[in-house]
Amino acid sequence: MTPSEPARRSSSRRYVVLLVLVVALIGGWSAFWYVAAGKAQTALEGWRVREAKSGRLYECGKEGVGGFPFRFEFTCQNMTALFQNSRPPIEAKVGGVLVVSQVYQPTLLISEFTGPLTISSPGKPPELSMNWELFQSSVRGTPAAPERVSLVFDRPTLDAVTGAEPKPLLRAEHLELHSRLLEGLVTDHPVLEVAVRARGAFAPGVPALAAQPVDAVFDTIFRGLTDFAPKPWSERFREIAANSGRIEITEARAVQGETLAVGAGNLSISASGRLQGQLDLTVAGLEPFLKSINAEQMVQSAPSVDRLASALDRLSPGLGQAAKQQVGANLSAGINMLGRKTTLEGRPAVSLPLRFDEGRMFLGPIPLGETPALF
Repeated sequence: MTPSEPARRSSSRRYVVLLVLVVALIGGWSAFWYVAAGKAQTALEGWRVREAKSGRLYECGKEGVGGFPFRFEFTCQNMTALFQNSRPPIEAKVGGVLVVSQVYQPTLLISEFTGPLTISSPGKPPELSMNWELFQSSVRGTPAAPERVSLVFDRPTLDAVTGAEPKPLLRAEHLELHSRLLEGLVTDHPVLEVAVRARGAFAPGVPALAAQPVDAVFDTIFRGLTDFAPKPWSERFREIAANSGRIEITEARAVQGETLAVGAGNLSISASGRLQGQLDLTVAGLEPFLKSINAEQMVQSAPSVDRLASALDRLSPGLGQAAKQQVGANLSAGINMLGRKTTLEGRPAVSLPLRFDEGRMFLGPIPLGETPALF
């Protein structure tokens, strides 16, 4: 035996030991992945059960599990969601969903959706259709203790499809919705923070959003919830009203063409489910906004102005119509006189209230429309 033979046998043994360790590591990791994937799938099923308790039922045409070795992927093709507790019940269908959970972050679920999304009454043809370039969601926490939920859209479109041709309802460059638990526990008087971000939002059917796209920031805090158990949002709003809670608008900011508006305030919910309260707004470039929503026509057609015009016409035919025209012509000047003159980001501006009276909205004296009942 030569002196080099023991050295070769020792080297061979080291390679064999290393190979055995690598194989054991791969086998151990594979076993761990499959066990962890089962737990992640159980957590995902927990979310589905939690949603079902709120009357939101989800079904997949085809499901799959993958993502080995460093993450878990759950695919759901041709997903159908039935929202039983909405008024009336609605059914939503989407092309597919991919849910991803990292091995090192099992309580964070990131989902990507494939459009289009259609909405209809159960078993009926679609009434609304939504599509996007990218739609992602993220959920952090466990089914028993959710912490944060986010929805992000790139170039979303929403259309009504009940007629012969789709009717555009909403267009945007980018939309985001974020919510998180700010204070308390999900089981004991939670305080919920909700933030909305919009860029290039355009809604042909809404006067304030029809003239030009809007960039907006909207941050709110909901106080008065009893708990965050699975239930419809209408029931949550009813809790806020019953508990004398409030909706705090901590930041509201909107930019539309030459108009810039910022504000904050507090709203409550009446016993009939309507918004009550006031936001203190500061607006620069008010005149272009008033023109874009036909504010002069709104004021001229207000019932109080019509009554005044009718009375003037009885005194002198034509006097009432002349008065209504004068009211509209002097609207912008009147609002600037009623509001407090100030500056906003270096521009001349006026501060005035945005009031909610049983759901009816008024910008100073201008009626802007009516918000729907929350329950």
